Amino acid sequence: MAVKRVLITGGNTLLGLNLANALLSEGAEVTLLVRPKGEEALGVLAERVRWYTADVWDGASLRGRARGQDVVIHTVGSMTQDPSKGLTFHRLNEVSARNVANMCISDGVERLILMSASSMWWVNPQYIHSKRESERHIKRSGAPLTIVRAPLAYTRGEARPLFYYLLSALGAIPLLNLIGLRNVAPMPMDILARGVARLALSASPKPMVKAHDLRRLARRANPMPSPQ
Repeated sequence: MAVKRVLITGGNTLLGLNLANALLSEGAEVTLLVRPKGEEALGVLAERVRWYTADVWDGASLRGRARGQDVVIHTVGSMTQDPSKGLTFHRLNEVSARNVANMCISDGVERLILMSASSMWWVNPQYIHSKRESERHIKRSGAPLTIVRAPLAYTRGEARPLFYYLLSALGAIPLLNLIGLRNVAPMPMDILARGVARLALSASPKPMVKAHDLRRLARRANPMPSPQ
């Protein structure tokens, strides 16, 4: 089986770094796009991946960056905005997604995986709206798309709000799963990253993936050996 080449936008973020490590453990060839001066966050990972600096809000800086890649995972976005600085949900989430979709089309990428968000009632609805607009735009653009409507993620062992502990506990109750709580309850970052990594390497991914799909993928036996 040919090694898949995967490019991750937001490669210097917590999610990007976790995805890179998960993909490497699955035998993928990984390239990271990091914001200018963001390469310091890569640490020793910089020796195991290719990486380039680029600004996802500047389409010109993305030109040719996905050439030769099989899959692009777009992770960039924000749950908070600062309109006084021009950092609106539209710019932070939609503009970046549009630019990355255009890059994928221009460079002939087989599949774009968009890290979107579950509809969580406690999250700013404008943020969710901007994610849905990103999904709709990419669908209209014709880019081959898989949408991941992921819940919030947390790092095991780190403190998090009591509310999130409660949601995770309730999400583990089978009866409550029937109303979809398991798809919005916070998820461990390692499970999220492993699930998305295996989704990226799947031969026939679903067009829409939610938390229960990611958990199933993460539990699956590793189909490829870890790189030596």
